[in-house]
Amino acid sequence: MNGKMKAIVKHRKGFGAELQMVDIPQIKENEVLIKVKATSICGTDVHIYTWDAWSESRVNPPYVFGHEFSGEVVEIGSKVTSVEIGDFVSAETHLVCYECPQCLTGQYHICKNTKIIGVDTDGCFAEYVALPAVNLWKNPKEMPFDVASIQEPMGNAVHTVLAGDVAGKSVAVIGCGPIGIMAVGVAKAAGASQVIALDLNDYRLNLAKEMGATTVVNSKNEDPLAKINELTDGNGVDVVCEMSGHPIAMDQGFKMVTNGGRVSILSLPVRPVEIDITNDVVFKGITVQGITGRKMYETWQQVSRLLKSGQVDVTPLITHHFSLEEFKKGFDLMIEGKCGKVVLHP
Repeated sequence: MNGKMKAIVKHRKGFGAELQMVDIPQIKENEVLIKVKATSICGTDVHIYTWDAWSESRVNPPYVFGHEFSGEVVEIGSKVTSVEIGDFVSAETHLVCYECPQCLTGQYHICKNTKIIGVDTDGCFAEYVALPAVNLWKNPKEMPFDVASIQEPMGNAVHTVLAGDVAGKSVAVIGCGPIGIMAVGVAKAAGASQVIALDLNDYRLNLAKEMGATTVVNSKNEDPLAKINELTDGNGVDVVCEMSGHPIAMDQGFKMVTNGGRVSILSLPVRPVEIDITNDVVFKGITVQGITGRKMYETWQQVSRLLKSGQVDVTPLITHHFSLEEFKKGFDLMIEGKCGKVVLHP
């Protein structure tokens, strides 16, 4: 397909982005062209938009960013057999090499040569996006496009929560951004006996409550460690899902986990974090896990089934819809923390 399309372009190093007319991408023999129906703003996109230290070290403007989307296949390459024109799809955003030691042992999500759509390559804040067919996930026709667009970040939540057993256990989710809020819903669906959501933002704590949190804690107003002790009879929580990346909150996470518990970390601190390894890790005998991306494609199956079964309902989390032209409104809300998931419609 030839012609021009609207796209949100990270046009320079520094704050902001621009809506521009750019070329519709041309597909290779193993690729697919997708007409984007919905694309949601991720925390990573906010990092790129605001141009923090991580973005400065990783991103090379100008390019089209964005990586969470759903859409319809409109063109397929000559060697593509896994999808057809008219299929509704979302995409795994990690482009992996299939050749490194990790890939050769089936651990594609930690491929040492990973590139990320919308970070290292052109992304989906546009009318069309071109991707390798192997990265596509077929969506049921009845799944709303806005829900389908947030399966990728929901996969992060599922991977974090289900990296170990949570049935009958107490789970603390630290940091109630959109992925943290989804983690609340996943933990509840997986049978956690308590799901405690901690944040400084009452708006998002209320969303966490809607998603199934049994207790919400505003750490600005009360001591989170004292509250956890109260809720767990002084034992601490069995599982901590760390989504905040804040040094103080991370340290509290290691202090609130029970002996023999688990701390799974999805957050990306912007600087080194000091943790009391001796007392809060070694002597406690805890398991610490770094979580990146989604297991390809085990996590996608889990996400799809949780949504289809109704065990997790993400609709309370989708709080705002804007046209592509109104993208600045969406980013302003994300920066202010006055939203759940913001979805853009090209």
